[in-house]
Amino acid sequence: MPLGSYPFSDRYGWLEDKYGLSWQVILAGEREMKQRITSVLMFVGRVCGKTEEAVNFYAEVFKNSPAGADGTTNANILARYGKGEEPDREGTVRYSSFTLLGQEFGAMDSAREHKFAFNEAISFIVPCETQGEINYFWERLSADPKGGQCGWLKDRYGLSWQITPTIMNEMLGGTDKNRTARVTKAFLKMKRFDIEALKRAYEEE
Repeated sequence: MPLGSYPFSDRYGWLEDKYGLSWQVILAGEREMKQRITSVLMFVGRVCGKTEEAVNFYAEVFKNSPAGADGTTNANILARYGKGEEPDREGTVRYSSFTLLGQEFGAMDSAREHKFAFNEAISFIVPCETQGEINYFWERLSADPKGGQCGWLKDRYGLSWQITPTIMNEMLGGTDKNRTARVTKAFLKMKRFDIEALKRAYEEE
């Protein structure tokens, strides 16, 4: 979308940079700006129409307020497509903003033809302090809990996540090359990270 004036902003543009990454640049005006860069998810193809469901699912997983019994959404902002906006189906999500653990995200449905979908080029990292946290996020997010590799998983919508122990920063950040090599060898064999197994590899003499 070329830089110009639109109903939702006096100055807006959607562009692609030299690396193929998409950016939306928008004049916020008097609206409160919570963060300068917001990750936005576009649900296309087989998951088009799943945006609202996904927003509620992620909010539940990350222990935000659960969806209300009346079908309300966890979205901070929710705008829907109206009648006559085909190919987008009436009632699906034109744009939604939602917050997970204090970080704002955006999401939208698009029924138009696109040559892309969610893939490993974009993933979200979830740092975990304990094995219990790793197990929780792995079981809740993974579409196939027995799948994945090196802490990576895909959820039911095809979005990639990395469920990683915070202790990895210490294990891989030192100057002991032998330790780094042992830990690397250990985690390359893992699907879901095992903190105790990583510690054994790190402490091995």
